[in-house]
Formats: sequence, structure tokens, C-alpha cells
Amino acid sequence: MFKQIDKENFKEAETIIGPSVMVKGNFQGEGNIIIEGGIEGSIKTTNSLLVGSGAKINASVEAKEAKIGGEITGPIKIEGYLEISETAKINGDIEAGQISIAKGAIINGLCKMGKQVSIKKEDKEQTK
Repeated sequence: MFKQIDKENFKEAETIIGPSVMVKGNFQGEGNIIIEGGIEGSIKTTNSLLVGSGAKINASVEAKEAKIGGEITGPIKIEGYLEISETAKINGDIEAGQISIAKGAIINGLCKMGKQVSIKKEDKEQTK
């Protein structure tokens, strides 16, 4: 029914934030992102996002598709498929086209599902 998202889908990750890395700031890109460490700020990609089980994110999150295994505090907006694994802890509202939630996941927030979710590329001139 749902496709599986795993590290095999992320062989061509553009950005990898390792487990010992803590980043403060805003990320915006078009490639796949893997997060195993910590982030404060915002994350936005027009591609896929993988959040490892040890990751701690305090940020707004936007992506085309995502697999979440870590801790996120902030709103999450996923255009397509969102997979929430058993180790995930989410404190924030979720919007996604499709969602699967594993037994054991913790979610505190509103959840909206449907085709109306859209991630738009921001004008690159604004980010310069």
C-alpha cells in the first residue's frame, strides 16, 4: 500500500548532518537530506528528508517526502508520503499527502492529510 523509505533511497543525499553535529540556521535546497544530529531553525527541500532515530530537531520542516525516526518540535509539511517510525517523537502539527505511523510513535499536534499539501520553491533571489 505505502512505499518504504529507507537509506537506500538516499544514496545521492545532497546534505548529511551527522550525529555529532548541531546546526542553527535555515536550510533550503532541492536535494535529499539526511539528519542524524541536531537542528534549530527551519528545513526545506523539494526532495526527500530522512530524520534518524537520534536526531533532535527544533524547526519547521518542509519536504516532498520524509521518514522520521527522531524528535521534532515544530510544524511538519510533507507534499507526498510521510513515514513516522516507532522511535519518532513529534510535537507539532503535521500536514501530508499520505501518512503511515508505526506503533510506538508519539505525536502531539494536529494532523491533516490529503492532496492539498504543496511545497513551493521560493524565489532564489530572496535567499541571496
